Amino acid sequence: MKTVKVGLFGLGTVGTGVVRIVEGHHDDLLSQVGSPISIHKILVKDRSKARNVSIDPSKLTEDPWDIVSDPDIDVIVEVMGGVGQTKELILEALERGKHIVTANKDLMALHGPELLAKAHEKGCDILYEASVAGGIPIIRTLIEGFSSDRITKIMGIVNGTTNYILTKMSQEGAAYADVLREAQELGYAEADPTSDVEGLDAARKMTILATLGFRATVELGDVDVKGISSVSQEDIRYAKRLGYEVKLLGIAERQDDYISVSVQPTFVKASHPIASVNGVFNAVYVHGEAVGETMFYGPGAGELPTATSIVADLVAVVKNMKLGVNGRQANISYKEKKLKSDRQIASKYFMLLNVEDRAGVLMQIAQVFSECDVSIESVMQPPTPDRKGAELIIITHEASKESMNLVLKAFGELSAVRTVKSVYRVEG
Repeated sequence: MKTVKVGLFGLGTVGTGVVRIVEGHHDDLLSQVGSPISIHKILVKDRSKARNVSIDPSKLTEDPWDIVSDPDIDVIVEVMGGVGQTKELILEALERGKHIVTANKDLMALHGPELLAKAHEKGCDILYEASVAGGIPIIRTLIEGFSSDRITKIMGIVNGTTNYILTKMSQEGAAYADVLREAQELGYAEADPTSDVEGLDAARKMTILATLGFRATVELGDVDVKGISSVSQEDIRYAKRLGYEVKLLGIAERQDDYISVSVQPTFVKASHPIASVNGVFNAVYVHGEAVGETMFYGPGAGELPTATSIVADLVAVVKNMKLGVNGRQANISYKEKKLKSDRQIASKYFMLLNVEDRAGVLMQIAQVFSECDVSIESVMQPPTPDRKGAELIIITHEASKESMNLVLKAFGELSAVRTVKSVYRVEG
């Protein structure tokens, strides 16, 4: 029963969780894989720093090459983040025959195909369950659970920070800036929250999910991204009045082998299960041609939830080592990538307009929609006693993105339309 030795890159929140689980669940892991698993070396920035977990100081190193070059280490667990140097280290580790478990969504979104190809070439595993939704085992589910099905849609709340902000805005009527500040104080948002609130973090995760779900290499530049910084209390009030919740959704769809991927604030029907996912929790909704609708829900971050996914990947690597099948996972991206055009991307839309308050305006608005081949489902004019002009709330039937862009262009040239205040995709 040879001990499987692990090199750990990073001893922050998640790295600490990995140590706790590997050491605290020693007997359970041994019974699953038939060999002891040991944390052999740990990369840290400062060896002298006080830790909230008991670590043998001799295991700590400030030089990542101590781990990469150590012939006794079988698996490297990477939870330090970063892209440039991290990619270089992992490629060299694969070259030396070491297996990789990573939680690095940036690395996998940008360089996943290259790293997976190198792993396959060297007969190594590279597993990355924790890179997308923390404790939710969605990657393994897409690869294995849906292996006999054909996925047509993946829709998810994959960023806990933005979901926390939108939940507080919806439930407490709080302003965006106030909730963002609170999220930063609680540690849910970084000092620079751009990656979260502008949808970039979610876009990287959707790149990974779409690549796995559709078996085609989706790149970050293929994702249409819009964040939540422009979502107002007015938008949320109107959404609730119409029976919707506002969520930052990642949406990946496939039709006739053409795909689209986007991240955007979306009006979700309150009756849809994903509309009730609140706080920092994540959820991923998957539609398969055979199975129909499924949804996976759980904590999207945190020390132990994320570490649980990492250690589950570690167990999978060790089991593969026992069977001698490392590096034999299927080449997921075997299909040609065909992106939908704006004419092929279709959904319902919510639109909030401020218009001139005079006769004939509604007819002009309706004519624009008609000329752009967009059908209107409903129109509402709420009272606006303290404002100039009138407010119009319009929900369309399903329309192409191309047609909606034509509508917006026409409204920009129509004097009766003072402002297009909000436009949102509608789901459910």
